[in-house]
Amino acid sequence: MSESPAERPSVEQDAAPQPHPWTELAPERFELLRLAPLPIDRHTGARPLRFVELGRVERHSKEQSLLRLSISLPGQKVRREQNLLEVWADHRSKEVRFGPDSGLQLEPANRGLGRFLLGQGIAWARQRWAHYQVEGGALPTRDAMDNEARLRRDHALKAQGFEITYLDNLQLKGRYGAGRVSELHGDWHREKVQLVSLKDAAAMLEQADQNLARQEVEIRKLEERIAAYKRDDSSLRFTIACLVVFAVFQAGLLIWITTH
Repeated sequence: MSESPAERPSVEQDAAPQPHPWTELAPERFELLRLAPLPIDRHTGARPLRFVELGRVERHSKEQSLLRLSISLPGQKVRREQNLLEVWADHRSKEVRFGPDSGLQLEPANRGLGRFLLGQGIAWARQRWAHYQVEGGALPTRDAMDNEARLRRDHALKAQGFEITYLDNLQLKGRYGAGRVSELHGDWHREKVQLVSLKDAAAMLEQADQNLARQEVEIRKLEERIAAYKRDDSSLRFTIACLVVFAVFQAGLLIWITTH
């Protein structure tokens, strides 16, 4: 008896690649980052003091290891592919790959977060598999459309030890790569991005509370001085009004005397 089309298994469904079991991992550890205030940039705009959250999750198996870092902005949503760095270590081929494949897409931009995430990922890989090879990849062409963005991206990658090669004269198609993990650098601009511990965060909150209390006292004193000035101003206005009335009366009396 032949099978109906509904009963026959779909070849396309069987051939469809299954997502990796670590694809949907959510952050498990969180840290606070302080983004230092920087001068206004003519391309990216104002760069005020900000605090963001760093999420971290890692998994290990005999075949692979994964570190996923994500940046969360308070009161602001970003796309799923933004503010994300993944470091995959393949223990079978002894290679380390930095992702995602779409490249680092950071918000806020031009605040040092790119080098920070790369530095964290490189330090994690160097600590465990410094002898592994680095798997290179293609650079996204969207960054090449803006020359300033491309220069910032290339500078960040080169500062971490990656090599960049372009396949065309317009520098639109590029690739990044490196030798071994040990050749990469795990540092970043610590004056731009700072990890804040719970103790430091508590001290900052305490200091902010003290500053607010001191400002409230100063504001209250200023309000009292303003109220006193207003009372003095009212008294002066009344005195001036009385003098004006008296002067007008004297002038009128003098005119009446001279005419009569």
